[in-house]
Amino acid sequence: MFNCPKELKYTKTHEWVKEENGLYVVGLTDYAQDALGDIVFVNLPSVGDEVKAGEAFCDVESVKAVSDVYSPVSGTVAEVNDTVTDDPALVNNDCYGAWFVKVENVTGEDELLDAEAYEQLCASEE
Repeated sequence: MFNCPKELKYTKTHEWVKEENGLYVVGLTDYAQDALGDIVFVNLPSVGDEVKAGEAFCDVESVKAVSDVYSPVSGTVAEVNDTVTDDPALVNNDCYGAWFVKVENVTGEDELLDAEAYEQLCASEE
């Protein structure tokens, strides 16, 4: 079974999100990083970029493929995690610590799942 922290929300496209001091922190789930294999490159947006719920905002390259990462919320990128661009393997080693962006001025959310619903989704995809 994949690690699926109960305090986070999830998307059907395998991103996680949590609200933290008014910012929404976004990353890739354990299920996604496992399916992708070794991540070798992360292409993040810039601070100030607008993101829209359900639309791709960055991409990751693994030894298997290049995959889009979709935003679970709409808003403005307030912060990017340069650590994951410098060391993409962090996403495989600690996907819930290796967040991609923090979004502010959030106006909309994609259809977010709680941990239980996300675990059911992952089980149905295996």
